[in-house]
Amino acid sequence: MKLTQKLKDELWWMIISVDYDYGRISIADHDLGDESLTLWLEDKHDFKNSLDECLLLEVPLRNFAKIIKAENLNSYEGSKMHPTRQYVYKTRIEVNSPIKWYREDATPVEQTWAREAILKSILTQLVETETARDNL
Repeated sequence: MKLTQKLKDELWWMIISVDYDYGRISIADHDLGDESLTLWLEDKHDFKNSLDECLLLEVPLRNFAKIIKAENLNSYEGSKMHPTRQYVYKTRIEVNSPIKWYREDATPVEQTWAREAILKSILTQLVETETARDNL
C-alpha cells in the first residue's frame, strides 16, 4: 500500500509514542465505505475523547481485499470433486469475494480480525520499508 509521507510521519510518531509496543495501537473505530476502509487509531494506554484526536487511516478497498484474501479469511480448507475426472481433492473454498464476505458473511469477530490484519500489514510494511532504506 502506498503511504503518503505525512501518514508515514504520523504512524512513526504513534509507534514511538507507544514505545514500539505495536500491541498498544488499537482501532478506536472504523467505517467501511464504497471506496475505502477508514480506521481511527489510538494508544490503548491513552484513550482519546473523540475521533478527531485519533490518527485517521484511509485504506483503499482493493488493499483491504488483498489482505482478506492473503490471510485466507474469506475461505476455508475443504474438499471438492473434480468436475470431469470424478476424484476428490483438498483445496481452499472461497465463501465469497473478500469485501462481500466482510460485509455479508463475516462474524463481528472475523471483521475485527480483518481490520487488525490490515493494520498489522501497514505497520509491518512501514517498519520494513524504513529499515531497508536505513540499510542502503
